[in-house]
Amino acid sequence: MPERRKARKDPALEAIRAGWAVVERHPLFAPIADRVSNPVRSDSVPRTGWATIDSNGAILAHSSRRATPAEWTWVFAHLLIHLGLGHAERDRPAPDHAASAACDTAVNHFLHSLKFGTPVVEMPSEFPTIDEDVLARRWRRTAVPAEYGGQGVAGGQSDVLIERWNGWGKPPNWSELFAAGLSDAAAAAVDVAGGARSSLSDRRASRNEWDLALGWFVSSYPLLGAIASTMTVVAEAELARGWDIQVAAVNAAAGEIYVNPLTSLTQNEWRFVMAHEMLHAALRHGERVGGRDPYLWNVAADLVINGWLLEMGVGTIPDGALYDPVLKGMSAEEVYDRVATDLRRYRKLATLRGTGLGDVLGHPLPHSGEAARAAGLDDIYRRALNTGLAYHDSSRGLLPSGLVEEIRALDHPPLSWDAQLARWFEEHVPAAERTRTYARASRRQDSTPDIPRPGWIRPVELERLPTYGVVLDTSGSMDRVLLGKALGAIASYSRARDVPAARVIYCDAAPYDAGYIPVDDIAGRVQVRGRGGTVLQPGVDLLERADDFPATGPILLITDGQCDVVRLRRPHA
Repeated sequence: MPERRKARKDPALEAIRAGWAVVERHPLFAPIADRVSNPVRSDSVPRTGWATIDSNGAILAHSSRRATPAEWTWVFAHLLIHLGLGHAERDRPAPDHAASAACDTAVNHFLHSLKFGTPVVEMPSEFPTIDEDVLARRWRRTAVPAEYGGQGVAGGQSDVLIERWNGWGKPPNWSELFAAGLSDAAAAAVDVAGGARSSLSDRRASRNEWDLALGWFVSSYPLLGAIASTMTVVAEAELARGWDIQVAAVNAAAGEIYVNPLTSLTQNEWRFVMAHEMLHAALRHGERVGGRDPYLWNVAADLVINGWLLEMGVGTIPDGALYDPVLKGMSAEEVYDRVATDLRRYRKLATLRGTGLGDVLGHPLPHSGEAARAAGLDDIYRRALNTGLAYHDSSRGLLPSGLVEEIRALDHPPLSWDAQLARWFEEHVPAAERTRTYARASRRQDSTPDIPRPGWIRPVELERLPTYGVVLDTSGSMDRVLLGKALGAIASYSRARDVPAARVIYCDAAPYDAGYIPVDDIAGRVQVRGRGGTVLQPGVDLLERADDFPATGPILLITDGQCDVVRLRRPHA
């Protein structure tokens, strides 16, 4: 049986395929190349041209031109940059000679700085630095210079052909894909510098969609860039399955975002998810739950964060994510109060982790990587958010006022207990006002001894001086050292405000009325009674019904919180 003849290879076609493969592997062009059809040879390309591209992403290459793969690489990169720079937008007017020359010059300027492939046109000695639309208007008035007249690859006609969209769904946004490619190329350059990959076209170390989304914040979104640089993405299918993570979850203490790698989202949707989880961590939603229901608090925080991200235009909200425009402008605390009144409805809603599960985790998930985190999380996240806010400008979009207020609030942490105590004294225990009287002459009149002047005095009547009540928890759970500090602070603040004595009630299992005690004795010679269980309400009632205690006198309650529910009907702290 005669041997079959081997199919002869077409060198021209092999060069086209090799050149296109180089373009596809480059991170700058990969996002666009994924949506563009492979080059097809066609006789419709002018004899002196190389290739054309239309607004739908169809590339037609010269049917018989012989060239090297490096030359085809340059040609295809030239055409894709046309798409990325918006030269194929359907609302642009049909390009004339000046507009085509200006667009070709802008593309070659970009490609010249990239040093990618072998140019197939003669490059000018220098490139204009102005916008191509401005350049086109200038050349319509003065004619196109000769050195800029042959910069295209379509043989004298426009490289880009505007066509009606002939695919399914919405047409690709070439500018967004090109922006994603720029971000990927920057990340790949860092990987090359760090040794993670041997070259930009090495895809062995290419990052996943969620890593690219997180990297986008570092390079393109200052508000969350500092936070993104401190976060680590953990993408393990078994971990996600074991902890019922449908899309993502976050642990602020470990600085980790857990994603389900089996979830299929677009690049913009992953950006939304990454921003959502970073704001959970940075705004400390896990620590702010207090006595609230953790899941409902998570739902309330999700509704607020998603509203902010939509208002900021960060990414695309995934299907099923929580959002309610009626709640716009409300804080997480306000939303929680509303959510808590409709438990049957909100219990069925799903966070990014899943239905009935919160995506804010209180502890790191066990996995093969490191989960240790340095101390001082509040300082880390506060500095990151404030740094991002300082660098964020209006060119990247306005920020919701609620988010700005929360970031500002993080920059002013709550006052310590002794500072709050001092403020309470200032508001509710006013100092006795001094008055002037001639009964006591001023001693500061040595320069004019013949002129009598009144001196300052303070009222000495006991009933006119301020006082307050103290209900002191003396149960066994109270720490003696902290109790001593509290009593010392009370004594010092009372002395500063001219309070001669305070009414003290010791309370544990039963109240013990110590009567009025001089403030100097509160922290020193007072014998604390009790140290049993904790029931404070009888002590409060005793003080409020006492005939010798002012009806408007404020009450200071000192406890560690391990007590019964206490109700007070007058100003208190």
